[in-house]
Amino acid sequence: MATTNRYQPALLGGLFIGILSSLPLISGANLCCCLWVVVGGLITTYLRQQQLPGPIEASDAIVGGLLAGLIGAILAALGTWATMAWTASLWQDSLRNAIESNPEITPQMRDAIERFTTGRNIVLLQFVVGVPIDAIFAVLGALLGVAFFRKKGTPPAPPQPPFVQA
Repeated sequence: MATTNRYQPALLGGLFIGILSSLPLISGANLCCCLWVVVGGLITTYLRQQQLPGPIEASDAIVGGLLAGLIGAILAALGTWATMAWTASLWQDSLRNAIESNPEITPQMRDAIERFTTGRNIVLLQFVVGVPIDAIFAVLGALLGVAFFRKKGTPPAPPQPPFVQA
């Protein structure tokens, strides 16, 4: 009997979430109800259901979705950090020009915005906000996956030990 790795679907779902959530233009689809995160949860449940002979349990889907969301949030923060290393100077210059051209922003506020919008702070903010949000929405996606992909029928009965006569 082949053994299955119950964490492999969560890892693949997390990779899906993390990669698509950190790509510069493609990540914008997450603005639509955390699209990539929900789909990552769906993928996790689908792949886990394919491993099981019977219907997937909701608790199994929840754990898989939670893990996928956590993995995805960590990978998205790392991907954003890598992207920021290349593009930070471009968007920081345009942000600085926009701030300096606005007469309603005080010099103190200008300095605070410039200190806050360093690449490290943006990645830290994405991580702190992204971990709980990705975890929640990946779990919701995984539960949606239960509704969509759950096999019909009852799970097979656990094997019974052989009857021993005294």
